[in-house]
Amino acid sequence: MVGVLGLAGAIALGGCSSNSNDNGTASGGSGESVGKAVGHKIIGIDPGAGLMAAANRAVEDYGLSDWTLVEGSGAAMTVALDKAIKKKEPIIVTGWTPHWMFAKYDLKYLDDPKKSFGEDEEIHTIVRGGLKQDAPSAYEFLDRFEWTDADMAKVMVAIQEGADPAAAAADWAKDNAGLIDGWVDGIEKVSGKPFKLAYVAWDSEIASTNVVAWVLENRLGYKTELLQVEAGPMWAGVANGDADAIVAAWLPITHKDYAEQYKDKYEDLGANLKGTKLGLVVPSYMDISSIEDLAK
Repeated sequence: MVGVLGLAGAIALGGCSSNSNDNGTASGGSGESVGKAVGHKIIGIDPGAGLMAAANRAVEDYGLSDWTLVEGSGAAMTVALDKAIKKKEPIIVTGWTPHWMFAKYDLKYLDDPKKSFGEDEEIHTIVRGGLKQDAPSAYEFLDRFEWTDADMAKVMVAIQEGADPAAAAADWAKDNAGLIDGWVDGIEKVSGKPFKLAYVAWDSEIASTNVVAWVLENRLGYKTELLQVEAGPMWAGVANGDADAIVAAWLPITHKDYAEQYKDKYEDLGANLKGTKLGLVVPSYMDISSIEDLAK
């Protein structure tokens, strides 16, 4: 089983060992040289995330018994990534698309021939039981809601650069009124009816949840409340009715356990964003292309 330690003990890994080969470029392509350069550490995110379970599976599948998967958070992972890239040092992180880091940095996924991270995922909209009867206007909009990773990236980058999430969502909505018209066309408005959206504090879900909240409030007349929780409580909230909906369900891999745990206690309205990806990510300047290379 892969070793695990907290990110606080590994945040400085970029400078823990030599990061240059004989040509003065970032770490060479062999697993041995890359492993030494990064201290045989992979920087992960929240310990309960499905991405971390997949990363653990990759470590086992590829025989990386001498590597350590570092637990932390999405925010801490990007701090470590930014620090390494500014110094052009090698680093390996657990990553996913959509994420603003792919718009800001030149990154690449390591090939995963054993499919430890599975195929591409989708982000689904999940609603509580009875929502169609209790809030038909919100239900119909959520059933129509679908956008692209390019749309989401615009909101994520604005937030990452310092914009308030609600303000970033509002700015995006003003620039994409035509798309929103299609989401709400013919739907009856309400007057201040409360609506609760739960979400996890991932950049992608902060972006999507704030956009959905903007539409519910400004185009349909709901009074929204945003509930930031961890993945487990997010699913539990929808299953037990404490939250009305989430637009942050990564399936079929990342949130597989929660989807199975609460089966028959929610309604899946389908994908609101397709073509997501999970895997191990490195800066493009690193001379390595596959997870298999780490075991050499």
